[in-house]
Amino acid sequence: MSVFKKLFQQTFIYGLATVLPRALAIVLVPLYVEYLAKEEFGIYASLMAFLILGNVVLSYGMETAFFRFINKEASRKKIVQSTALTSLTVSSLLFLVLVLPTRESIASFLEFDSEYITYGLIILTLDALCVLPFVWYRANERPMQYAVIKILNVVINLGCNLFFFLVLPSLASNETESFWNTFYSEENKLAYIFIANLIASACTLVMVLPVYFKIQFKFDHAIWKQMLRYAFPVLIAGIAFSINEAFDKILLKYLLPADIAEAEVGVYAACYKLGVFMTLFATAFRLGIEPFFFNHAENNNAKQTYATITKYFTIFGSCILLIVVVYIDVFKKILIPEAEYWVALSIVPIILLANLCLGIYHNLSVWYKVTDRTRYGAYISVFGAIITLVLNFVLIPILSYMGSAIATLAAYGTMMTISYFFGRKYYKVPYNLKRIGSYLLIAVSFSLLSFYVFEGNLIAGTLLLLVFLLLIVGLERKEVQRIIRR
Repeated sequence: MSVFKKLFQQTFIYGLATVLPRALAIVLVPLYVEYLAKEEFGIYASLMAFLILGNVVLSYGMETAFFRFINKEASRKKIVQSTALTSLTVSSLLFLVLVLPTRESIASFLEFDSEYITYGLIILTLDALCVLPFVWYRANERPMQYAVIKILNVVINLGCNLFFFLVLPSLASNETESFWNTFYSEENKLAYIFIANLIASACTLVMVLPVYFKIQFKFDHAIWKQMLRYAFPVLIAGIAFSINEAFDKILLKYLLPADIAEAEVGVYAACYKLGVFMTLFATAFRLGIEPFFFNHAENNNAKQTYATITKYFTIFGSCILLIVVVYIDVFKKILIPEAEYWVALSIVPIILLANLCLGIYHNLSVWYKVTDRTRYGAYISVFGAIITLVLNFVLIPILSYMGSAIATLAAYGTMMTISYFFGRKYYKVPYNLKRIGSYLLIAVSFSLLSFYVFEGNLIAGTLLLLVFLLLIVGLERKEVQRIIRR
């Protein structure tokens, strides 16, 4: 099997496992916007943003360090695995023991209900305990086991949400002695979202426990210090990335007037979900490509392979951008059926393009990963985070959530550009900039025409999409046929 076919196969499986959990967030939006007020949806979005940051901190770069050291220290693979598992397990449990007693203070400081903080802390711990097993599945090329557990997590989460929102109300009665009344609350339906997440995370931990027994708990202090040294820049980059990805919702909550902040976060977060199609694609691709980058770094044609992969990532991403923008009026009615949320649809093209730039950045990041210059990844991400924070502070008071969308695009676009120029210096990959730039420019231009000029006219938008697809087929047909024949 050629490297491209193997990459496609693993990306498809990892993609399915990644798309489904994130697709769950899209599928549940119609349910949430129907049963929750805009303000409650805003609280949910803000808390999830904090959880994204928490997940990064509790894994502290060990995921990437694990990949690097099991290849770098092949003769000591078992002790590397055991050391990483021991480290993450101890730190996760310590976090819960030390932080949970302070939940009231945290809730007061962040202006959230302490019940939600409690759920969040437990979810963070459970998810952190699952990090290493999932990395182990990827590193040992067991995508099916990875995918099955991820999909079961989705099924459990979805089932719990449907039960709490649709079934439980009909089971509960007005009689105080009813068994189901113990679990039902008309006034606090938001809690059901976090309870469903908690149940799914707990079940996932149970499913990955066999990996714990397989790796076992052992600890090598010397290797651990080396892994931490490698992982620290990844942690900084992860924190910076979480700021880029999630802090817009948090800053909207605290920078807008209190009487409208949570509602504005709610409409912004709901329409932001339409940009998740690009995120799904980019994340699935990254999960498949990261082990590939390390495993094929020593091949003679590695750089040309990376260049080809980046070009086709851009092609697929450009198609997704154009498809979502062209058919945005269809998607909004399916995924965000409440018209009061549509006021924020103008952010969707910006968020889609921002996430495409982020996906390209992840492809370009091969240069610092395979050359052990992860600190540059941290520098670039921190610079992007600074752009995010500065522009959000400046633009939110003026443009509200549109300012957050612009800040996201500026941050990811800058990170992509900087990574390319640094990569030319340290690990020059022969990217076809002419093709990549042309596809991006045409896709963005057609998207602007469809959204702002034709204003959602499906016939005009579909014609633009067909022209773009025909252009790709005409220019790429021969190379695709050559890759398939390998």
